[in-house]
Amino acid sequence: QVQLVESGGGLVQAGGSLRLSCAASGGTFNTYSLGWFRQAPGKAREFVATIGWSGNTYYADSVKGRFTISRDNAKNTVYLQMNMLRPEDTAVYYCNTVVHVDRATGSWGQGTQVTVSS
Repeated sequence: QVQLVESGGGLVQAGGSLRLSCAASGGTFNTYSLGWFRQAPGKAREFVATIGWSGNTYYADSVKGRFTISRDNAKNTVYLQMNMLRPEDTAVYYCNTVVHVDRATGSWGQGTQVTVSS
């Protein structure tokens, strides 16, 4: 069973940047795909980005060109670099193992809060 812990959230002004981290334990890190999801208040959780075991990346249209997902297999960590943040990016961000690009397969952790002020 893979355990995932998110960190790196915070309060930032619109146009600013944050980098989220997701540390994994258990399983064989370099054999599974990982994704980032987010849930804004009153809204359903939505897909943000995925990185495959081979390094292929996929993004939601709303974050293309602004967010970058990456992984460090030596550190068992996946990152989400978020640039040009907008107030509508405000949400709790979660990571999870994924299949078929955007289907989460594990249980959800506590996530990390990202708040973008206008």
